[in-house]
Amino acid sequence: MKWTQEFRDGSLAQGLAEALAAEADPDRRYAFMEFCGGHTHALYEHGLLDLLPGNLRMVHGPGCPVCVLPIGRLEQAIDLAKRPGVTLCAYGDVLRVPASKGRSLQSARAEGAEVRMITSALEAVALARQQPEREVVLFAIGFETTTPPTALAVEQAAGEGLANFSVLCNHVLTPAAMRRILAGTEGAGTREVAIDGLVGPGHVSTVIGTQPYETFARDFGCPVAVAGFEPLDLLQAILMLLRQVNAGRAAVELQYGRAVRPEGNRTALDLMARVFALRDRFEWRGLGEVPQSALTLAEAYAGFDAERRFDLPEAQVQDNPACICGDVLRGAADPPDCKLFASACTPDRPLGSCMVSPEGACAAHYAYRRFDARREAAAP
Repeated sequence: MKWTQEFRDGSLAQGLAEALAAEADPDRRYAFMEFCGGHTHALYEHGLLDLLPGNLRMVHGPGCPVCVLPIGRLEQAIDLAKRPGVTLCAYGDVLRVPASKGRSLQSARAEGAEVRMITSALEAVALARQQPEREVVLFAIGFETTTPPTALAVEQAAGEGLANFSVLCNHVLTPAAMRRILAGTEGAGTREVAIDGLVGPGHVSTVIGTQPYETFARDFGCPVAVAGFEPLDLLQAILMLLRQVNAGRAAVELQYGRAVRPEGNRTALDLMARVFALRDRFEWRGLGEVPQSALTLAEAYAGFDAERRFDLPEAQVQDNPACICGDVLRGAADPPDCKLFASACTPDRPLGSCMVSPEGACAAHYAYRRFDARREAAAP
């Protein structure tokens, strides 16, 4: 398959691994964060972590919108779904995310709430069209990758005059979270996790381009390499970061040029600008409240805002105290550091959001390296 098999060539991967080993300075340690959960999954799936030099560590970042969703926002959706006459439409991986007291959208559906799994935002618009007697709410979630489809759904609903359609908006912005991580969790200039470079998200960058990352190189001296998702993509991007660090440079480099343009997708950006406005603040699991890091509907589309339509109160709910998802999401801990990992918490019985989505670090580690973790724990 074009653009896939060419980037899975084993001999080329070995060549990149040898270049990394040859160019890594044995007298220093490197820590590069891959922000995107798709990158995390690819690192595990293709065994790339075993090809890296021993003094080069990949730090797993927040990179999954399902994982960073705070419990309070999920509680809003569950309570809304239980209201009479409401149909809540959500993507499949959101349904199993645990809220407080063992609740989830999936359990709410089992108790009789009208919760529909969708694969496209336009499916929710179609359902509103088909069921004018019900309030159809799209539980919109995602980074900039899935934000344009939500905007398109809102514009289509507005154009058709679908007064029974609304959006519970949880779209968040990648650069704001990256800045919070580099500045420190409290924004005080002290990083909790030492990061020498960032592997920039590929899918997000097809929308926003590479220009938003230039501030990280300029303000924090942090190199960025925007990467694709195949093995050669990631190995090349890591090599690009290593070379920048060795040379004392900090710049934004584009490895994923076959899909990303520095200026991004102008059509998608214009669509987002028409439909959405910045929130002053928004809570991220693991990062706390991050200013101007999320979107809400613009005033022109306020009538489609479920928070306003249903007068939804803000809810702040504490995570399970035994779950360390927050630490994993900001790179302060690895999945096996959690005492619940692979015992009480598994993909079949997730206690934390990082174990739900396949792009979550805990789910990826469970799928590909959990037995390694057990052997390490058993070692003298």
